Amino acid sequence: MARKKKQEEPEGIPAWLVTFSDLVTLLLTFFVLILSMSSMDRTMLVEINPFERGLGVINYHGSGRIPQRIKLIVELVSDPKTAFEQRDRIKDLLFPEDVLPPDIDMSTLDRNLRILQKPEGLAIALTNDLVFAPGSYQLTPSAKKLLSQVVLMLQYTSADTNISGHADNTGRNNAANYPLSGKRAMAVLEFFLTQGLKPERFSVSGYGADKPLESNATEYGRAQNRRVEILIKTTQRLGRYV
Repeated sequence: MARKKKQEEPEGIPAWLVTFSDLVTLLLTFFVLILSMSSMDRTMLVEINPFERGLGVINYHGSGRIPQRIKLIVELVSDPKTAFEQRDRIKDLLFPEDVLPPDIDMSTLDRNLRILQKPEGLAIALTNDLVFAPGSYQLTPSAKKLLSQVVLMLQYTSADTNISGHADNTGRNNAANYPLSGKRAMAVLEFFLTQGLKPERFSVSGYGADKPLESNATEYGRAQNRRVEILIKTTQRLGRYV
């Protein structure tokens, strides 16, 4: 019987080489992906987590590292689950006795400053007795000194922040409380902007007497309701960043 001739291989690239090249391409893609993940731009991570900005790097004024007490505040505020439980510690770190204006002592501060838990994050509430003269929407010198401590914290985060003004329900015309509360919130925002904070992260609200903290039936309650709140939003919208 005649032996069959060995079947000749087709001309061109061998079939095994095509499979091998596909494998090499997949491996190369895999290693590029691993490399890109390991060297992800820290800026992107900062924008996803707004409370990482500035920690351990040159501070806002370029004169050194972030102050230790400010770092502790940022770390506390960044965890919404435990921040409210640590509100007294946040107050003590944010406004230590040596930074208080001469006309404000610790007992006055305790009566007129509150840390509030909100669905969006944590709010620093300062009554008007700390920041404004009666009937005025101009910040007092003492108010600017207090708010400068808030600036120290905000400059190390990229968190969206809302500044809201509030009033009690006294007066002949409650409708007048809306523009006044809005102007007081704007006064705080304008001070923040003069300190170099970026305007696009802020919003302003004037609620008048619509959101009381306490009953307006007592003088203490009315004093607590006349306030400005600085709401630091711990839950960020990722779509905000571009």
